[in-house]
Amino acid sequence: MIPFKLPEIGEGVIEGEIVKWIVAPGQVFARNDALVEVMTDKATIEIPAPFDGRMIEWQAAEGDVRAVGSVIAVIGEGAAAAAPIEPPVALPSASLLASPSASVGSSGRVLATPAARALARESGIDLANLPVDERGRLTKTDVIAAVQRGVVIPAPAVAAPAVAAPVVAAPPVALPARRDAEPIATKPAPAPAVRAQASDPADEFLPFRGMRRKIAEGMTRSYTTAVHYTYVEQIDVGKLVVLREQARKPAAEQGVALSYLPFIIKAVCHALKKYPIVNAELDDANSRIVIKKRYHIGVAAATDQGLMVPVLRDADRLSLLDIARELKRLGDGAKTGKLARDELSGSTFTITSLGSIGGVLATPILNYPEVGILGVHAIRKVPVVDEHDAIVVGHIMNLSVSLDHRVVDGFEGASFLQEVRRYLEDPTLLLLAGI
Repeated sequence: MIPFKLPEIGEGVIEGEIVKWIVAPGQVFARNDALVEVMTDKATIEIPAPFDGRMIEWQAAEGDVRAVGSVIAVIGEGAAAAAPIEPPVALPSASLLASPSASVGSSGRVLATPAARALARESGIDLANLPVDERGRLTKTDVIAAVQRGVVIPAPAVAAPAVAAPVVAAPPVALPARRDAEPIATKPAPAPAVRAQASDPADEFLPFRGMRRKIAEGMTRSYTTAVHYTYVEQIDVGKLVVLREQARKPAAEQGVALSYLPFIIKAVCHALKKYPIVNAELDDANSRIVIKKRYHIGVAAATDQGLMVPVLRDADRLSLLDIARELKRLGDGAKTGKLARDELSGSTFTITSLGSIGGVLATPILNYPEVGILGVHAIRKVPVVDEHDAIVVGHIMNLSVSLDHRVVDGFEGASFLQEVRRYLEDPTLLLLAGI
């Protein structure tokens, strides 16, 4: 039996979250087989086995956060470890079932983790009949061990709630006849509506871990550290719409689906070079502002696991088609979870766009420790007044930039967004700047 420790999985990484165990206790594995998935800094990594062997016991449950170097499992090495598991034991006798060994709280409820309770329900096991660990509680590992031993102890059935009989209204009582008038006819009172007795649907519980917890930690740190403010501008991208439409076919012939985002990224890079304070971060520890001289643009992407921010490195040096190709590669990698850690970190400025959903306006949260993030919204056809005071069809889009007011003053932030606007409203400037 050998303790299996969480290995070093990246420079500066001090801990990781157990996302999913791939090898269960009792299962054999070969060298380099994936044993467990661990998440650090929004990247999920599979930890391989160092040798042939068998999983003996988990020392960390899914959702636990463990430090690098801490023991997360116990494994066995070599052919002896790969020996077949002992056959299931027979069900315990009725006398054993009558004397539960699990720890029970003052309320009569067995002390067990939520994961243990969920697995016990699925397996039909009564937790009150399982032995507890040294802490006086049951874990998911204890239930798994019971299942492998063949101990299937049905949980006590819960009696269905009694359904109250419907209330029947009493028959109406006739009023006595008046002596000086004709008898008054009375109508029976309407019977109260009888509703079917139905239990409320059960709430759904989602584990708050993995990507969702990492996103929450990052957002909380950003919102409670940086001093956010948002500046919004409305721009007419009619000329950009025409240019992009003309470029779509030549781009498609080179295997590229050209969207508006590469144009926006190029405009942002030019604006960052003119207003470098937006391409910076605040180094609190050393009381200094760090102006970045590289332009690594993070592009927020929605995935099944949550929001991820792949990084387009040296975006200012790439052509429009190169940016489009790289966006496609990074987007596919984010959705499949195949991006490397360095492809999800190191951005200097971030762009977030809801794509076809668009929206009118949003106030993005900074991708800390960056000091700026640009929100891109839908392009809509609306009536506008041109330079000749004529009402024409315009293509209008809102841009919103959130900035850290500790570093970027309002005038600088507004000037930055106006520079982005200038390039997008007149894309010939992009051509002149070496698009």
